[in-house]
Amino acid sequence: MPSSTLAPPATAATPAATVATVATVAERRANPGPLGLAAFALTTFVLSLFNSGLISNAALSAVVLPLALFYGGLAQFVAGVLEFRRGNTFGTTAFVSYGAFWMSFAGYVKFVVPTLPADQAHVATGWFLVAWFIFTAYMSIAALRLDLAHRALFIVLALTFLFLALGDLAETTALTHTGGFLGLLCAGIAWYISFAVVAQETWGRKVLPLG
Repeated sequence: MPSSTLAPPATAATPAATVATVATVAERRANPGPLGLAAFALTTFVLSLFNSGLISNAALSAVVLPLALFYGGLAQFVAGVLEFRRGNTFGTTAFVSYGAFWMSFAGYVKFVVPTLPADQAHVATGWFLVAWFIFTAYMSIAALRLDLAHRALFIVLALTFLFLALGDLAETTALTHTGGFLGLLCAGIAWYISFAVVAQETWGRKVLPLG
C-alpha cells in the first residue's frame, strides 16, 4: 500500500540535483508490508497447528513463544513503524498492533498464566482474545476498502479470534479446534499476499492477483 512522497522545492540551500536525489531515495524505499505479513503468517501458522489439535500442546511454549516474541512480535512491529514513515495509517495500525499482540501473548503465556488459578486461566485467556476480536472486527470494516485478499484476511482473522475466545470461555475443545483451522486458513492468506507483493516488486509486474 504505497504512499506518495512529495519532494521539497528547490532553493539555494537545496539545489535541484539534491531534490532529485531525495525523491529517488524516497521512491526506492522498501515496502515493509510483505515482511509484516510473513511474520504474522508464520507465527499464526505454528500456533494454529496446536490450536487445531494437529500437534500436541506439550511443545507449545518451546516452539511458539520465541516466534511470537521475535518474528510475529518484533519483526511485525518494525514493519508497522516503517509503514508509518510511508504514511500508511492502516498498515501502521495493523502491524504495530498485531506485533504487540504477539509480544504480549508471549509474556502472558510465559509469566501470567502460571500464576493464575487453574480454574480461572481459561476465563482470562478468553477475554484476552475477545478484546482482540473487537479490534480485528473494526479493522475488518476498514479493510473493506482494500482488495479482496486483504478483506478475506481480516474477516477470517476476526473469526479466528472469535472461535478461540469462545472455546476458552466455554471450555469447548471443538470451538478451539475450529479457531485453529481458521487460523491455518488465515496464515495461508497472509502468506499469499506477502508472496504476491514480493513477487510483484521483484519481477516488476503483477504475478499473482489480489482481487
